[in-house]
Order: sequence, then structure tokens, then C-alpha cells
Amino acid sequence: MKWLLAFLVFAVVACIRSEAPVQPEAQEVVAMSLRLSSPSFADNAPIPLKFTCGGADVSPELVIVGVPENAKSLVLIVDDPDAPSKTWEHWTVINIPPDTVRIAEGSVPAGAVQLMNDFGRVEWGGPCPPPGKVHHYRFRLSALDTVLSLGSSAKKGDVVAAMNGHVLAESVLVGTYRR
Repeated sequence: MKWLLAFLVFAVVACIRSEAPVQPEAQEVVAMSLRLSSPSFADNAPIPLKFTCGGADVSPELVIVGVPENAKSLVLIVDDPDAPSKTWEHWTVINIPPDTVRIAEGSVPAGAVQLMNDFGRVEWGGPCPPPGKVHHYRFRLSALDTVLSLGSSAKKGDVVAAMNGHVLAESVLVGTYRR
């Protein structure tokens, strides 16, 4: 009886293991997922001075791959969760055309809308933390199944609320900076 029980356990484990190699499909899905990167800095690496308030304060070049076919628009929110008083909004761009594969340095894609940042400007506001600790700047790209109807005075909270239930995919690129 013990021998039969051991055989059944071995057979069940062998069957489970024989069905496990579903990994190639999972890797294909990962390869097709939304991804945001920059030739100016690697993920979790320092943002060059040029893109900060200590330099030219221009937005870095961004590269977009893997946008879902059914996306109607993209949203980019850049913020600093390490800011002293709150998560600081540096740049919000909505209604980026879904066929955008590159956002050139210091530019905004045609048709996209920039919103007011926490510097009180409707434009890129580069990293400008108080001296001391390293800050992390999140470049969050979201693919949506809709186009947002928000004016340029809208803030990040308005965008997040409008995106609710419409996000198809997201990607986050993090850059760091310390003064």
C-alpha cells in the first residue's frame, strides 16, 4: 500500500512538472509589454545635470515601446516622492498619441497637452531638490483606452481620477538626483 501511495505521489509531481514549461509564452508577453526608457540615463541611475534646475532644465529624451494596439492615448507623469512636503509634480503630459515611439529632448509630441506642475508652470520642471539626500524621480507612462478631456490647469490628481478604469498598461522609469 505504501508503495502504491509513493508511486501516485511521484506520478502527480511528474505531471505537474511536465506542464510547467509555459515560460516561453510568459517571456513573449513581457517582451511585448509597455516600456519607457531614456538614452540619457538608465533606470535607477542619476539624471544628468543638464536636465535639472542646475543645468539647462530641459526634459530628457524618452523612448517608448510596446504600446497596446487598442491604446487611444498615453499619459506621462513625472514626480518626486522624496520631496519634503508632498510628492512633487514635475511634468504631466496627457493625450500623447499612442503611436509615439520617442519624445525628443526638450519637446512635447504634437497633439499632446502639458499640464500645470508644482512649480506653477505648464512645462517640464527638472529635478531641483533641497541639498542633502538623493531624490527619486518617477517617469510613469500609462497607456489608456481613452483620450482625456482636461484643461492645462488640471493637476496630477485630476489626471489620476480621469485615468481610473482606463489604464491598459503602465511602465515606470526612475532617475535619481542629489544636490
